[in-house]
Amino acid sequence: MGLPRVHDDGPVRTITLDRPDHANALHLEDVDAIGAAVRDIGPDIRVVVLTGAGERAFGAGMHLDVFTGAEPGDGRAIISRLADCLRTVRTAPVPTIARLNGVCIGAAFELALACDLRVAHAGVRVGLPEVKLGIPSVVDAALLPHYLGASLAQELILTGDLYGLDELGADRLVNRLVGTPAELDDAVAALAATVAAPTREVVAAQKGLFETWRETGIGDSVTASVDVFAEVFAAPATRDALRAYRNP
Repeated sequence: MGLPRVHDDGPVRTITLDRPDHANALHLEDVDAIGAAVRDIGPDIRVVVLTGAGERAFGAGMHLDVFTGAEPGDGRAIISRLADCLRTVRTAPVPTIARLNGVCIGAAFELALACDLRVAHAGVRVGLPEVKLGIPSVVDAALLPHYLGASLAQELILTGDLYGLDELGADRLVNRLVGTPAELDDAVAALAATVAAPTREVVAAQKGLFETWRETGIGDSVTASVDVFAEVFAAPATRDALRAYRNP
């Protein structure tokens, strides 16, 4: 137990937060390791899955020791390391899936939001308790209004409380919802197999456009989409994919 475990199984890389005795709370070295494990994927990896060890928690956010042991002037350096990790996950060239196996709060919830897709069981609860610690929810918490709408996102952030997926509207946050933890692996495997099928080139291009769509207005997004389409359409892998689709 300690730093996140990294395991490759064919085209799927699984990164497991591995501090189950502390609800998989994150230290800064864990944050750095997650970013590194996503950045160094080889050409054969087509999907990255992030999950937590055990059944208790996906992750309890940043370990309190990170904050209580820091000097007042350390805040920017701490949050910048988390922001770098989440940006790496969000902009990874392959699909990322959060396998939510238990409670998911704080920085761990932001990690799940940074993923492209989320698979959870019905007992999962999520929250951003930072306000209760006297600090704001930042970095990829900014994605929450996109999923929940402004009113509900602001309630979740301002109360700092835990919410069941049913209270938030599960389909707003998760792509696959199963009844029990035992069903998670099959649901994740099926979704991973589906999103691993397209070419790496088109997935990377599409994910780049997701980021553009989030950051710019509709006019600029459409213009960028035209440019990216032209570039990907000219790639040899696209020709192969078109032929394979036409002649299965």
